[in-house]
Amino acid sequence: MKRLVRSAALAVCLLATALSGAAQTASTAPKTLRYAFPIAETGFDPAVISDLYSITVVSGILEAPLEFAFLERPVRLRPNTAAAMPEVSADYRTFTFRIKPGIYFADDPAFKGKKRELVAEDYVYSIKRFYDPRWRAGRLYRLESNKILGLSELRARALKERKPFDYDTPVEGLRALDRYTFQVKLAEPAPRFVYNFAEASLTGAVAREVVEFYGDRVGDHPVGTGPFKLGAWKRSSSIELDRNPGYRTVLYDEQAPEGDARLQAIAREFKGRRLPLVDRVKISIIEEPQPRWLSFLNVEQDVAEQVPAEFANVAFPNNELAPNLAKRGVLMLRYAKADVSYTYFAMENPVVGGYTPDKVALRRAIALAVDVEREIRLVRGGQGIPAQSMVGPEVQGYDPAFKSESSEYDPARANALLDMFGYVDRDGDGWREQPDGSPLVLEYATQPDQLSRKLNELWKKSMDAIGIRIVFKPAKWPEQLKASRAGKLMMWGVAWSAELPDGDTFLALGYGPNKGQSNHPRFDLPAYNALYEKQARLPDGPERREAMDAAKKLLVAYAPYKPTVHRIWTDLAYPWVLGYSRNIFVREFWKYVDLDPEAQARRGS
Repeated sequence: MKRLVRSAALAVCLLATALSGAAQTASTAPKTLRYAFPIAETGFDPAVISDLYSITVVSGILEAPLEFAFLERPVRLRPNTAAAMPEVSADYRTFTFRIKPGIYFADDPAFKGKKRELVAEDYVYSIKRFYDPRWRAGRLYRLESNKILGLSELRARALKERKPFDYDTPVEGLRALDRYTFQVKLAEPAPRFVYNFAEASLTGAVAREVVEFYGDRVGDHPVGTGPFKLGAWKRSSSIELDRNPGYRTVLYDEQAPEGDARLQAIAREFKGRRLPLVDRVKISIIEEPQPRWLSFLNVEQDVAEQVPAEFANVAFPNNELAPNLAKRGVLMLRYAKADVSYTYFAMENPVVGGYTPDKVALRRAIALAVDVEREIRLVRGGQGIPAQSMVGPEVQGYDPAFKSESSEYDPARANALLDMFGYVDRDGDGWREQPDGSPLVLEYATQPDQLSRKLNELWKKSMDAIGIRIVFKPAKWPEQLKASRAGKLMMWGVAWSAELPDGDTFLALGYGPNKGQSNHPRFDLPAYNALYEKQARLPDGPERREAMDAAKKLLVAYAPYKPTVHRIWTDLAYPWVLGYSRNIFVREFWKYVDLDPEAQARRGS
């Protein structure tokens, strides 16, 4: 009996020692927030990247002049590196920014051991980089569509003369007025142009010395003034962001929405604390849903961002947190994304492209054969709503009352359309041919992950039901993106997320001059282009909404896209993640959350 007592006492002693050791280690180790991306990054040069996950990383490293208040709803712009909100002319054509003195870039060999202050010319240079043909900027349209005076002409001259882009040539539309002031002038009014200056991956400051020092490899060496800097990085495997020791003093000062007791408590508790609150962010790339979900359950991740749809009914049946997770103190956060999932049809492709009635009928028939409700229920675990247009929720221009053919499932009508326009089975093999008798085969680009495979199964059943052959062309995301930009894909199923709280970013997907950038199907309809330009010039109000609705209807009618779902995201966070919240227009949420390292260590860091 005494031996048992001594053994029990020894066990308690060892456990106490272990817990004490874990707590001591946790108190000295860097606070490391761990979570996972489902898709690999492509690089970290803002002028080159266009994918969500690379943009997310860059947003923690670079800084734009403005930012969105993290907790406030509705969203509100506020100064970031700017000393105040910009001066905007009455005609929305001139924007003047003044930058705070005393902000410095993170130390880097490109600066040759000297401290490098952020100045107005850095923003001028960074914006010009998008116009440099050398970088083939996929998001140039975001700036070029606003017609900054002189920049498009400077780019056109470089292309025509086949000479390097001349960064030193002054242009009327973008210039530094003094060391800390820069001004942007537009050819036409752009009431929402200022939103672009809250997107760090678009207007974040990059130092010219860094680009010239690293050259074509600058995407491997991002250097900014933000709260984090790139640490250890294993391409397509893991990304570590370390606290930037030279980051200026920025204190937590957030205003929570009325009626949200949890966020109000966070705002009170964290007020006055220096940002960022964690020392390191470790991002794992886990493409398959099951290992990503198991990684969270095994406490290898602190946050499960967007729980995979396959596990929605396990993690939160009927949208209620599962009892086993609730017992572990897990926080569940559910929110609508400003996004749209869709399939596009390449408008220059000889099979599915074109603007003639027969080609339009083919695309509309294919779209009518897709059962969106089934996709949401069986593939996405109920985490989404049917998309009525290409404009996603949570942005200006989204109308929940707007209804269209986009969400309709009507295979009988699809078959009738195909018959009417001559897409019939001419040789009796059970498959339809084109009106001229040539084969009708759809080639669908896809990714080799579980979600894509399930979506492919639905597409196969849908096309079988209307007698159209479909084959799938799987490849990794970066490969498909490169081929898509070059116009080499017939169809591709992807998603688009808004970076700004305005529907223009969705309508830009159909704007002709954006071909090869956001407009991957290369849709180019003069009537649509005119509506897009009209809504871009108008201030928010009934006239603009009318133009936006008319543009949405043209996209439905000509069907370069088949919008399917607006996703609903559900995040889970363990209880040692303190202050967790999300603002869908703030990528770098990490700087606003803290960790209890002792609790994290005890539960399996």
